[in-house]
Amino acid sequence: MSHATDSLHIAVIGAGWAGLAATATLQELGCRVTVFEAAHQAGGRARRLPSSTGFDHPLDNGQHILLGAYRETLALMQSIGINPDKALLRLPLQLGSADGSFGLRAPRWPAPWHALAALLEADGLNWSERLAAIRLLLTLKGARWQAPAQETVAGLLQRLRQPERLCQRLWHPLCMAAMNTLPAEASAALFATVLRDSLGGSRHDSDLLLPARDLSALWPDTIAQSADIRFGHTIRKVHLELAHGLRLDQFPTIFDGVIAAIPPHNAHRLLHDCGDHALLARLNAFDTQPIATLYFKLAKPWKLPAPMLMLWEDHERGHDGQWLFDRTQLLQPATAGHKATGSGTELAVVVSAAQALLERPRELAIARLEEQVREQIARHPRNPGPMPEVIEHALMIEKKATFTARPGLVRPATATHWPGLRLAGDWTDTGYPGVLEGAVRSGKQAAQELHAWLSSVKA
Repeated sequence: MSHATDSLHIAVIGAGWAGLAATATLQELGCRVTVFEAAHQAGGRARRLPSSTGFDHPLDNGQHILLGAYRETLALMQSIGINPDKALLRLPLQLGSADGSFGLRAPRWPAPWHALAALLEADGLNWSERLAAIRLLLTLKGARWQAPAQETVAGLLQRLRQPERLCQRLWHPLCMAAMNTLPAEASAALFATVLRDSLGGSRHDSDLLLPARDLSALWPDTIAQSADIRFGHTIRKVHLELAHGLRLDQFPTIFDGVIAAIPPHNAHRLLHDCGDHALLARLNAFDTQPIATLYFKLAKPWKLPAPMLMLWEDHERGHDGQWLFDRTQLLQPATAGHKATGSGTELAVVVSAAQALLERPRELAIARLEEQVREQIARHPRNPGPMPEVIEHALMIEKKATFTARPGLVRPATATHWPGLRLAGDWTDTGYPGVLEGAVRSGKQAAQELHAWLSSVKA
């Protein structure tokens, strides 16, 4: 590597998954990297919370799952010495409801037979529903997993004649989990991508990967410990210097390049006078959706039939939860320095597109979710008995968890009209909804593109 390349000094704004992926990539390429993070902890919207008093395991600001198709995330973990097979619980593609009325599980067969078998043998669907689900997958596969740009998920399901009960039991939960957007508002094109990598993926690509550690320990901590991160620094403006350099706020350092790995509304503020009106319009077009996660600790052990289960919604009763996780099954023993406080089971209930929950009084929302879990698990054929008393709870609400994945949303590329400034984040044009893999991919791509351009101009 040339001396010019070795001397590159890059600023990364934001230490979320996109910013950390960019940082790791730039370090591998031999660059000096300085990261500016407004918060006092790395990880962004997928991180460990600083306090989890009363719980045996650290709490995250939300529950996440990954897929076997998330190649860039898995490769990043391996590149920094983390074994994904130890950090993640890998399960064959499977979905099951908390009340036992619905379930599918893919056998360890080659694709596409594993997904076809899962649908043909699914519990809780009749034959017409099973065949309709297969017809949808085959139709999308024939269309190369593409859908009209302006079509919603609800429109796609109607066009392909999907029965209402099938939509409620399979398609709507998948849409909400992957896109955090209601089917009536969600992009069919992005949903087709989700199905391509889940039910339409290879046997390994469609595996579910459930974190067996808190999200910071999954890999962000490792990069954060080796990086030069300036916590508590909110960058408000990027200044273009004449000699291909960039300066941040009033810092005297002239950086060779900058990667802004921050949410679109923050990027709009950062670049509001950059002169790129088309980019600013795209950044301003984003709106966001909340995700809520309710953590329970029970007085006694209470092992669920599976580490991840679906919950049926009933908004009139405040039953807003969509997914239930048995954290005690998932997580490894308490990490060093985190003292266990008992042996009761810990659960997490996830509420996507959680606007209805936000409108309820907090204590009422918690009580209704607890009621939802108790009622639905009680109906499962293999239920573990009555749910023990809840002795601790914590409700985490990420009000701007993801962008609303609407049809026709034009997402920016990583490049800007300033070649030395790149964008990164799950909201850039990754081809994915607002998922962790999209964040990692965008960070890596921004870093590689910026390094290539700088290497060419400084050669």
